[in-house]
Amino acid sequence: MSYTIAVTGKGGAGKTTVAGILIGRLIANGRSPVLAVDADPNSCLDTVLGVQVENTVGRIREHAKNEASSGKVIGIAKQQMLEVKIAECLVEAKNFDLISMGRPEGPGCYCFANNVLKEVIHKLSSQYPYVVIDNEAGLENLSRRIVQKVDLLVMVADPSKNGIETVRRLHKLASEMKINFTKLCIFINKSGDGKLPDGAIPLKNETGAKFVIVLPENQEISAFSGKGTSMFSLSPENEIVRIMDGFIKNAAE
Repeated sequence: MSYTIAVTGKGGAGKTTVAGILIGRLIANGRSPVLAVDADPNSCLDTVLGVQVENTVGRIREHAKNEASSGKVIGIAKQQMLEVKIAECLVEAKNFDLISMGRPEGPGCYCFANNVLKEVIHKLSSQYPYVVIDNEAGLENLSRRIVQKVDLLVMVADPSKNGIETVRRLHKLASEMKINFTKLCIFINKSGDGKLPDGAIPLKNETGAKFVIVLPENQEISAFSGKGTSMFSLSPENEIVRIMDGFIKNAAE
């Protein structure tokens, strides 16, 4: 049974970077292979992980829609074709594989492709001890039940008042949407002084979070993000690496 970690949070707070570092440290701590799922149409998890996505579920969805419109495939054949094509989207790398939702290339909803992606993730996840899902800002993907159960829900916010309030709203939404998760961790990212802001201190009790962790501003990570360098290249002495390693040993099991 795989352990599923879903990462969400405020746009611009460094959600994808945190997801990438988390994947890298899971691998470094012997928790591999990892299935990485880029479920954010605006994300670039592949860059953070040092790989390149050639095809996405969004493109496959458009292809399947065109094929169905032409009458070439219907019913179960359409389902099977999508499953095969989505499996072909998988980027295979050392100690992890990545599948990307991508951006739709035309009008219409993701409903059918979402359902197939759910099935593919369900089948794929049995091959991986850990699955890490980088979601779009908010909880839309989780509300669509791409995965039925999340073992660890990670919310990422900046230390501003708006960032803290976003976490409160997301937690309330998670309850209203009946998102099934076992543990909650809140990362307050890009803290200038490396300390939890006053507004973040009550969050643990208010949300029932297992962990509320501050991640200080980090020059190495900022430089890597600016250059598009993989987070796998972080120095082992980096403070964020130390914090994340401690978090994984206490939370990701």
